[in-house]
Amino acid sequence: METLMKMKWKIGSVEIENPFILAPMAGVTDLPFRILCKEQGAGLLCTEMVSAKAISFHNKNTISLMQIDPVEHPVSMQIFGSEPDLMAEVAKSIEEQPFDILDINMGCPVPKVVNNGEGSALLKNPELIREIVTKVSHAVKKPVTAKIRIGFEGYPVDPVEIAKIIEDSGAAAVAVHGRTRQQYYAGEADWDTIRRIKEAVSIPVIGNGDVDSPKKALVRETGCDGIMIGRAVRGNPWIFREMNHYFTTGELLPRPSWEEIREMILRHARMQIELKGEFTGIREMRKHIAWYTSGMKHSAGLRRDSNLVSSYEELEKLLDFDLA
Repeated sequence: METLMKMKWKIGSVEIENPFILAPMAGVTDLPFRILCKEQGAGLLCTEMVSAKAISFHNKNTISLMQIDPVEHPVSMQIFGSEPDLMAEVAKSIEEQPFDILDINMGCPVPKVVNNGEGSALLKNPELIREIVTKVSHAVKKPVTAKIRIGFEGYPVDPVEIAKIIEDSGAAAVAVHGRTRQQYYAGEADWDTIRRIKEAVSIPVIGNGDVDSPKKALVRETGCDGIMIGRAVRGNPWIFREMNHYFTTGELLPRPSWEEIREMILRHARMQIELKGEFTGIREMRKHIAWYTSGMKHSAGLRRDSNLVSSYEELEKLLDFDLA
């Protein structure tokens, strides 16, 4: 079959086994979930975004977000901020940590980030983007990348020109979410713009937006080097297994059985508890349970009852039923 793209590729000197990338998502892509996605075949993992300013303050919660396990490689650490000198200083201070790629967030649409001039707010200031990427890429030897959106409401953003600036400033790759800041996650991602960006730069381009199945990824043929998968991976780490199988064999794998889903939820919970303790680990699992069981028979009741679960034993009992 005609494949979507080559499987093995590189960002800088970092070799990546396949094009399917776990997107950075706050409150989702913590250490346990990244490990599960790696086991299912993700080619590259991305951490939750961390504030450069918080790193500089040695914030305890931020430091915990930066934990990386040896099984994760290759893994990208994503930072955000708007002060070029501070970001370069922070990048240099953390370079010895065991991430492989340093990514700069220039796409987050959340108001508390945008109102600080960070995330997608940077799209309004291409020269600030130039200064940030230049200073950060000069401060570290590891590959530096950036993740952008294609626009910001009320401002004449040219995403192709911004991608060129990112390339010219020393970045090793650029990831593009095919939506504007105003869209958040609504509407359809604009893959035509992603295609134009790929045609305009020589560094690897990673496309992001609406890919939730192997066939959808095939439709998204743009020449991109990588496909970043975000919301569709919540409760669904198997998507990486399915992507890799489809693009090497042309066959669609069956969706996981209830038994496999149940075992994944319980394993995920055990990993959360080991890392964060039972109190926090079980509470953080509640949203994951809703995602894992979305669309299934009894899912509404499961979601409701999972909000009352406070221990691993209670979770085991909640999931002890047969969907057949």
